[in-house]
Amino acid sequence: MNRKLTISSILVLAALFGSLAFAGIQFSVNLAPPPIAVYDQPPCPGDGYIWTPGYYQYGDYGYYWVPGHWVLPPAEGLLWTPGYWGFAGGRYLWHEGYWGPTVGFYGGINYGNGYFGSGFTGGRWEGREFRHNTAVVHVDERNVHNTYNDRTVVRNVQPQNHAFNGPGGIRTQPSRNEVEAGRAPHQGPTQAQVSHAQEAHAGHVEAHGGERR
Repeated sequence: MNRKLTISSILVLAALFGSLAFAGIQFSVNLAPPPIAVYDQPPCPGDGYIWTPGYYQYGDYGYYWVPGHWVLPPAEGLLWTPGYWGFAGGRYLWHEGYWGPTVGFYGGINYGNGYFGSGFTGGRWEGREFRHNTAVVHVDERNVHNTYNDRTVVRNVQPQNHAFNGPGGIRTQPSRNEVEAGRAPHQGPTQAQVSHAQEAHAGHVEAHGGERR
């Protein structure tokens, strides 16, 4: 079962991480997450959608995969900072993702499709329109018309053995810009993202007999 943070845990984690990382911690577990799954990105369904990568979440029967999907942002000009697992104090901690004007720290995790460990190279806002980088994301230009192609952002990223940030995993620290992005006002997942995650959890429970434990 997921373990919510106790008051004493909150004080310890605040000291370990500082206010930036602590603000997004949702819960902690004592098992490391599996490596990020390799999968084919589905095509973008239309103009205005932004890719949000898949990730492992922890539920009633351990880790389960929440597939990546295309999402309409909650407002113009916003980009998605993926959630990530971090390790400190003997626990693996889930940091929730969020929407903001710039992409913040997501643990240095290589989620692919433009999320190569820092920032996002799969597209950009130009005025009120979001344009997709066809060198990075799967776009059918018969359905999506706001595109460009910039191969200079494609990175030769080696497969990674870990899907968490911290000792024993990816030892990457946030840049100054990522720290500022985390401190700036931002919004949590949209209702579509919440529903998508709930569906993944329901499938996780059903795959293990359909009963919570």
